[in-house]
Amino acid sequence: MRRLLVIALKDVLLIFRDRTALIFMLLAPFALTIGLGLATGSFSNKSESGILDLPIAIVNDDKGTLGTSLVEMMQSEQLEDLLEPQILSDVPTARNLVDDNKIVAFVYVPDGFTDSIIPVSNSANTTQTVQIELYGNPTSPTGVGIVKNILDQFVSQVEVGRVSGTVAVTQLLESGAIDPSQALTVGQAIGESQSDDQVNSSSITLNNVTAAGTEVKFNILALLAPGMALMFLMYTVSNGGRTLLLEKTGGTLPRMLISPTTSFQILGGKTFGIFLTGLAQMLILILGTTLLFNLDWGDPLAVLVLVASAALAATGWGIFLAALLKTSGQVANIGMTLMLIFGVLGGSFINTNILPNWVQLISRISPNRWGLDGFTTLAMGGNLANILNPIFALLIMAAVLFLISIVLFNRRGIGKE
Repeated sequence: MRRLLVIALKDVLLIFRDRTALIFMLLAPFALTIGLGLATGSFSNKSESGILDLPIAIVNDDKGTLGTSLVEMMQSEQLEDLLEPQILSDVPTARNLVDDNKIVAFVYVPDGFTDSIIPVSNSANTTQTVQIELYGNPTSPTGVGIVKNILDQFVSQVEVGRVSGTVAVTQLLESGAIDPSQALTVGQAIGESQSDDQVNSSSITLNNVTAAGTEVKFNILALLAPGMALMFLMYTVSNGGRTLLLEKTGGTLPRMLISPTTSFQILGGKTFGIFLTGLAQMLILILGTTLLFNLDWGDPLAVLVLVASAALAATGWGIFLAALLKTSGQVANIGMTLMLIFGVLGGSFINTNILPNWVQLISRISPNRWGLDGFTTLAMGGNLANILNPIFALLIMAAVLFLISIVLFNRRGIGKE
């Protein structure tokens, strides 16, 4: 065990003496975090959430109460730190604002939206619901996603109101309390009552308190910083796997194998060294963002366990690449590609909820995705018990990758020269 630790510590010291490696391990994620923080307004005093008020435009051509309810919700106190809406009357003007990159999104409520949900008694039955239109800026996917989520919640509440009204009318008809000629009038009255409830209270509430009653001061950097750290963690572990093949090609590994040191101690020490390097990288980035940006990562014990699990899963990928590929150059190139792919799939750059379902399913092979899920939960006030699923997923991923790598190493004879 002592020899294993000596080999591991030696590799860690060599990595941290490499200036190029330090640039990719520490400086690059710091720089990208700061850049994205500036782009999202995380260093502005305007919003505690770290997101500037999202500029949007609303055109309401609906003459009913549901259109008014949506506009009042967008202008409510609950959303004033998140949205900066402007009410317009012209659709082309609103679209041009989006096209000119002046606003994040444009929401259009067409004429007849309320009537398609709550039919008036003197009109023909409407068979097709009039749709609310969201015209988003493709350069602001996160902002568009936030606006879409708000609209989805509003529409869901409207649908619940419509279904409850239909059920109420059906029950009244079956009980004989009303006759069929009164059904439309009663349904309209119930629908208007549901609409009045929405007008008088926003359908969106921003919950900034945990179940324990502790206030959560969320900062978008709590998502950006771990996203960047997890992405560059893949560079670190793939670089560690590359050094293993470099030592094999350079003859260092065969010379170590003919020494009294066993192959288990050598390969175990190399693997443990990669893990320690990744763990140190993540902890340095966490400490740095905490000191520089006053960033609260959440429960310290939960953060430590999550970081260790993520580093272990990433190490599994690094060793797997070394076992699968033949040269150090291949490991470096594939490792860099995998770093970028996992960064996108894991949510380091975009909100994964806007991706197709099959892409979201594939993203689960990435330690970035599980790690970022855990960090997001902690940033919102969660604790160790709330992130057990990501932790177990990362540990299982690491175990599977290590087992596959052992089989590949044995087949190639690495560790026996």
